Amino acid sequence: MRLGVLDVGSNTVHLLLVDAHPGARPLPAHKHKTQLRLSELMEADGRIGQAGADRLVSFCAEAVALAEDKGAESLLAFATSALRDAVNGEQVIARVEAETGVGLQVLSGEEEARLTFLAVRRWFGWQARRLLVLDIGGGSLELATGIDEDPDVALSLPLGAGRLTRGQLPDDPPTAEQVRMLRRHVRATIAQAAGRVLRHGVPDLAVGTSKTFRSLARVAGAAPSSQGPYVPRSLALDDLRAMVPRLASTTAAERASLPGVSAGRSAQLLAGALVAEGALDLLEVDVAQVCPWALREGIILRRLDTLAEPTDGPRVGP
Repeated sequence: MRLGVLDVGSNTVHLLLVDAHPGARPLPAHKHKTQLRLSELMEADGRIGQAGADRLVSFCAEAVALAEDKGAESLLAFATSALRDAVNGEQVIARVEAETGVGLQVLSGEEEARLTFLAVRRWFGWQARRLLVLDIGGGSLELATGIDEDPDVALSLPLGAGRLTRGQLPDDPPTAEQVRMLRRHVRATIAQAAGRVLRHGVPDLAVGTSKTFRSLARVAGAAPSSQGPYVPRSLALDDLRAMVPRLASTTAAERASLPGVSAGRSAQLLAGALVAEGALDLLEVDVAQVCPWALREGIILRRLDTLAEPTDGPRVGP
């Protein structure tokens, strides 16, 4: 069957179509995305402005048409921190459904962490033993750790790369004091959560997911995406420590010339690096592997698991 996932994030709205059935690995069939940047289209009072709502409705309508054209049997639509935090999030969601038929499910931060953890567990398998998963998005940082497919603890912290850049790095390049204060804030926030994560045990494998970790790993020398998803990629704490001062001394335009860094994401790279560095350091991780699967794949896998569940009770006898 062909399933579609529509992911309304803080930075990007992303449509992913996959061919999959219960027990099989989902195979990407088509991708389509736009950098809507909903979080940047919020007004001073925390509302998503008219322009942001209009653009979201337009893309959702486009996604529905494209999913139908590509033969998708169903479309799973969800939203994360931008709509979750918006004062008028419910009104925007209602408008999207009324005008496009798309029913957006707003995920909690904990749900994001749990679904991303599921995707990483399926990717690395049981041989990974205790996993620690870190996902830096535009609006939040998700943390999860566990030995099963459902983590022992799943947390969401307001440390998204976009959120921090807008709020605490107004200059380009930032001043030394701005970087110092952001670093202090990031580490104080992570430190408050570190005990809840580490009390469950030292991870056997630490994993970073999503665009920020992929970009940072590429800057540090990891293989480009053109080599495919199965090439091992990792990001070391020592590389981050060396990278942060270099990123802090450059403009967003200069960062966009780095390997694996797009112009649309370059402004957020420094904040993302500070979050990654702080998380690895305070959670006592030397190296994080980079996983190509994240939240979208977790939602697909959970949907497939639901389809595989028996609808009747257990059958006894012939």
